Amino acid sequence: MGKEINGVSRSRFEMFSNSDEAVINRKLPKELLLRIFSFLDVVTLCRCAQVSRAWNVLALDGSNWQRIDLFDFQKDIEGRVVENISKRCGGFLRKLSLRGCLGVGDSALRTFAQNCRNIDLLILNGCTKITDTTCTSLSKFCAKLKHLDLASCTSITNLSLKALSEGCPLLEQLNISWCDQVTKDGIQALVRCCPSLKGLFLKGCTQLEDDALKYIGGHCPELVTLNLQTCSQITDEGLICICRGCHQLQSLCVSGCANITDAILNALGQNCPRLRILEVARCSQLTDVGFTTLARNCHELEKMDLEECVQITDGTLIQLSVHCPRLQVLSLSHCELITDDGIRHLGGGPCAHDRLEVIELDNCPLITDASLEYLKNCHSLDRIELYDCQQITRAGIKRLRTHLPNIKVHAYFAPVTPPPSVGGSRQRFCRCCILL
Repeated sequence: MGKEINGVSRSRFEMFSNSDEAVINRKLPKELLLRIFSFLDVVTLCRCAQVSRAWNVLALDGSNWQRIDLFDFQKDIEGRVVENISKRCGGFLRKLSLRGCLGVGDSALRTFAQNCRNIDLLILNGCTKITDTTCTSLSKFCAKLKHLDLASCTSITNLSLKALSEGCPLLEQLNISWCDQVTKDGIQALVRCCPSLKGLFLKGCTQLEDDALKYIGGHCPELVTLNLQTCSQITDEGLICICRGCHQLQSLCVSGCANITDAILNALGQNCPRLRILEVARCSQLTDVGFTTLARNCHELEKMDLEECVQITDGTLIQLSVHCPRLQVLSLSHCELITDDGIRHLGGGPCAHDRLEVIELDNCPLITDASLEYLKNCHSLDRIELYDCQQITRAGIKRLRTHLPNIKVHAYFAPVTPPPSVGGSRQRFCRCCILL
């Protein structure tokens, strides 16, 4: 084998001879062609491989296959394809997405793990055939793994988390959303041996209780993102442990966790000043008191989902307008106590002119056209939701659009009763709602 150039042996370049008449092959150094190929996607590389013998060598060189996303081919991908890719790419492959590849199972991923030991990002979201056996293979061969997505792989159990903890100590992000067989024992094993965890996505892991959160709070000081949506058994006790142990926390989702109270907002305010994203939809026990503490201490908040936080009033909006100048996205859907006065404060706050991009006010019955007037100076406002805001009129929306012509307004109005038909002709008026 000759001397290597950019990972390709010189003997491979001998494939390019004077008989290859393509101008691009005669004019460009082969190293440069290889570099160009490195920017192409999977489809384009496969097409280039069919151009000529020389291009086939370069297009299929492992160095061009460091990042592969096979999502677009999910209906066709079978295990043998993954095995062939792993054999061709070998140690070059760093990032692979098999999202939605329903035909890929444990056997193919064992071959993959054996061949691609430098993998650091692997997405298996929706690969429903895989079991704990796959995580055992990753543990044995892929010690450099940092990001792993197993969302909706419903056969995954605590055994997978124990295997990952033993063989993948560099793990930084793990998504096991909807893996509802996982319990506190698996979480305990994982966090004790993976101290670098920065992102945990546990959405729909319905067996998790406060004890699991206590393990996370005690062993994950670098945690930045935590998603616990619909983990309905957790309470204030577990989340307070998270807040006290994870001071770097920037994103927290506890939507659908109906047992939490203002104690969580107080704990976040006291311990997590870097918080940027908070999703607490359907947490109906939260009140203005808790959001006041939060707003006064977490000044970097950018996105808040307060849908169905039915107890909050304009008082929360006043605090956010004063203390949260970076606010970009705010959902107040079904917050039925919000009035025009709260929107007035928000529209006059520091976030309004340059930051606020989305505000959702659907099913806020007290909101009127006056609120739209207060928002007309929010120059970054891209979208507003107004479904079931019965005091909003077409005229009010039209006035808003004169100031913000590119804004997306989502609303509807009950259809006007059509005039009576004449001469027995068929009804020509649609009774459906009119979408704006």
